[in-house]
Amino acid sequence: MNIGIRKSIVVDGKEISVETGKLAKQADGSVVVRMGDTMLLATVVSTPEAKEGVDFLPLTVDYREKFSAAGRIPGGFLRREARPSDGEVLIMRLVDRALRPLFPDDYHAEVQVMIQLLSFDGVNNPDVLAGFAASAAIAVSNIPFNGPMSEVRIGRVDGKFIINPTYAEMKISDMDVMIAGSAKDIVMLEGEMLEISESEMVEAIKLAHESIKQQCQFQLDLAAEIPTANPKREYSHEAHDEELRARVYAFSEEKCREVARKGLASKATRTELFDAIKTELKATFTEEELTEKGGLVSVYFSEIKKKAVRYVMLHERKRLDGRKFEEIRPIWAEVDYLPMVHGSAVFTRGETQSLTTLTLGGKMDEQLLDGATFRGTETFMLHYNFPPFSTGEAKPLRGTSRREVGHGNLALRALKNVLPDNNPYTIRLVSDILESNGSSSMATVCAGTLALMDGGVQIKAPVSGIAMGLITDETGAFCVLSDILGDEDHLGDMDFKVTGTSKGITACQMDIKVDGLSYEVLTQALDQAREGRLHILGKIIETIAVPNKELKPQTPRIEMLIVPNDMIGAIIGPGGKIIQAMQKETNTVITIEEIETGEGKVQVVSNNGDDMAEALKRIKLIAFPPTVEEGMEYDGKVKSIQAYGCFVEILPGTDGLIHISEFAWEKTEKLDGLVKEGDVIRFKVVGKDPKTKKWKLSRKVLLPRPEKKEEAQA
Repeated sequence: MNIGIRKSIVVDGKEISVETGKLAKQADGSVVVRMGDTMLLATVVSTPEAKEGVDFLPLTVDYREKFSAAGRIPGGFLRREARPSDGEVLIMRLVDRALRPLFPDDYHAEVQVMIQLLSFDGVNNPDVLAGFAASAAIAVSNIPFNGPMSEVRIGRVDGKFIINPTYAEMKISDMDVMIAGSAKDIVMLEGEMLEISESEMVEAIKLAHESIKQQCQFQLDLAAEIPTANPKREYSHEAHDEELRARVYAFSEEKCREVARKGLASKATRTELFDAIKTELKATFTEEELTEKGGLVSVYFSEIKKKAVRYVMLHERKRLDGRKFEEIRPIWAEVDYLPMVHGSAVFTRGETQSLTTLTLGGKMDEQLLDGATFRGTETFMLHYNFPPFSTGEAKPLRGTSRREVGHGNLALRALKNVLPDNNPYTIRLVSDILESNGSSSMATVCAGTLALMDGGVQIKAPVSGIAMGLITDETGAFCVLSDILGDEDHLGDMDFKVTGTSKGITACQMDIKVDGLSYEVLTQALDQAREGRLHILGKIIETIAVPNKELKPQTPRIEMLIVPNDMIGAIIGPGGKIIQAMQKETNTVITIEEIETGEGKVQVVSNNGDDMAEALKRIKLIAFPPTVEEGMEYDGKVKSIQAYGCFVEILPGTDGLIHISEFAWEKTEKLDGLVKEGDVIRFKVVGKDPKTKKWKLSRKVLLPRPEKKEEAQA
């Protein structure tokens, strides 16, 4: 019985095995990839033909983590895997962005890649295997593909680069970069770093590519053993009319070049002029011709528009909006724009604008994460919203898109390493994109920096971001563009986003749309990006040079306190009775958790200084109880009243008795009417009962002693 083929490759000392022909055999291609005891199943299916009218690649990449892989049962009412988490969506995007540019441009049949985490050992990251597994599944199928490709993660510990580091290694790594490529080219990268240099970034990419080349050859060797993988299926998804194309080119080429030469800053004006040319073009055709070939006319016009814009950039050295290649669009920024939030900023660069708000909360505001590979909380959130009006469109809102998740995550990675080390707050930044014409994620980074500083968060350094573009042709000519427009992104060959402080890079994301990005071009792009970043950073510092020293008046105040482990229970009390009472009586929110040292970390959140002081006083009295001393005076709350006296709290957890005879100098028959439970009275500790071991208290010794009657008569 045939149970499939299994081959292995060693990557930086770690064995990765690939098995095919055993599971999911009705898919066009399927593999099981394993590293350690972490295992993924990747499958791919492509429809036999393209749907009518589809002129693009309908590729879907889906990645899901089974809770059973880690021996866990999902939470929630249904107790089953539901919609994908943000973490799963981010892995889908990593794989999609690496695969998409490697399919043939004229292949339009629907392709669905599905990746499932089957087993997780807690040591090896499944995301480093996802791209490799997806490509291997395609390699063993008959689906046309200009790969294979693979993805690797690069970490660095003590100055040494590591390929596909373990979870333990990642905790002490100063960089985390996912890099994808084919045997020939790098096609995608994304990651975060602790202010590394441009040369270190290039070094990491070179190391990753060497490993990628080996993994690509491994996939080719594996596919050579699969009879059904060769030859690839034949297809014909595009029908062209070269005579029609020539007619469109002849009419439109110079007209489109002329618009590109104008250097118009307004996207709306450029769009209007290009649309006018298209309208003129269509007017040269009869209604019958447009009915029959109108779709191709639009396709060919888009082609010539792209070629014309690129020609003007490459050969006439002019950008669409008239800027120099390294020039940044006009910038204006403002902080403290919204009066009632905890921090706010507007950052506008050209026709791209972000309004970002900062909200600071306590322990109870942390985001709960419950996934197959991670369970815990997150104290820093950054949410990115891209409403349709930002591009002048009217579209239905269908929830948070994958793009919004990805752009928000990139901005979060850019900023998270400059947050203060002992930050007590849960931080949420929300970037609402109000206008968009290129690199709204980088505007989010800049606006996020401004909002944090406006809100008084003592970040280590301000961060700026820039998007770089690239235009190339078949002759090897190229130009690197700083701060790209939306049109330059769409018409160009690269989208390279770089963020950083004045010291170095904190995050980056790159997508390549063409073959053959040389290290010379990459180095120039990084160096040019650094100059742009520093220019933008200067504009940020002009707006607000350093974080505000004080929080906004409306921001809740937080105090942290470390208490002994054996006092955690005393602060909480039976069934939470003590901590709940403290919160109610001081109008505060108090949380307590055990930390790695075994001690308790207490967090108090309050909007009032007096309430905060009272809550801290009570906690300290419990956690660090002072010793009751005979002869000392105290203020305490009456706990209960008896016929023979009242019991009063000397210190939290310690009571004493004021006998009825010690309440006042006058003879007292009963305490009813003189004092009630909850009253705070002053008293003195006068001794301890040798039998009950209870402290004896006196109120009357602190009161003026009345004169005797004989003395008064005299």
